[in-house]
Amino acid sequence: MSDVDVRVGDDPARACAQLLADSHGHVVLTGGSTPKRAYELAAELRADWSDVELWWGDERCVPPEDERSNYGLAQRSLLARVERGPAAVHRIRGEEGAARAADEYDRELEGVALDVVLLGIGPDGHVASLYPDQPSLDVGDRRAIAADAKLEPFVERVTLTIPVLVSAPLVAFLVAGADKADAVERAFGRPPARATPASLVRSKSGRTVAFLDREAAQRLAV
Repeated sequence: MSDVDVRVGDDPARACAQLLADSHGHVVLTGGSTPKRAYELAAELRADWSDVELWWGDERCVPPEDERSNYGLAQRSLLARVERGPAAVHRIRGEEGAARAADEYDRELEGVALDVVLLGIGPDGHVASLYPDQPSLDVGDRRAIAADAKLEPFVERVTLTIPVLVSAPLVAFLVAGADKADAVERAFGRPPARATPASLVRSKSGRTVAFLDREAAQRLAV
C-alpha cells in the first residue's frame, strides 16, 4: 500500500469533507450513497466555493432531478447548502443519452487540468463507471466515454477514463461499509489488476489518499 495513503477512522466522511473544503481549482466529485454526508459536512465547513469548478467522474443517463443522478446528489447535499456556489458546474448531461453526453463532456474537458479527483469503489471493485475486465479500461484517446452498467441501477452511464482520473495531483477515495471490504483489500492491498479497476487509479503526479471506515478496512493490514 506504499502508493496509497490509507486513513482508517470512525468518520471518514468528515475527513473527506475537510479535504473538499480545502480544495481549489477543478474538482471531480463522485456519486453513489457514500459521499452524501461528506458533501453535507463540506458545505458546513465552507460557505464560499467560488474558486472551485466542479466536474463528475461519472453519471447515470437520467435527468438531473432523478434520485439516481450523481449531479442531483451533489446539488441537494452540497450546492444547495452553500452561500456562494462554484465558479462553474460542469454537469454530465446524461439525459441526452450516453453517446452524445460523452462526446460533449470529452470536448468540455479538453485542455482542463484537474486538481482533485474524488472516487468511490463498488463492491465488485469498479471505479467511476469503469467495470472489471472491460475494454473501457484500455481507452487512452478519450477523456469521457459511454459505458454500460454492470450493477444496479441498470441505466447507461458516462464515465471519465483512467488517464483523466489519474491526471490530478490529488486522487482521493471515500469508502465505507463491510460490503466493500473485499474490494478495498483488492484495490489497496494487492498489485494492480484489471479485475479491480480501482487498483489501477493512482495519481501520476502527486498523491493518492483513501478514507475508509473500519468495516471497509477490516481485511487490510493497516
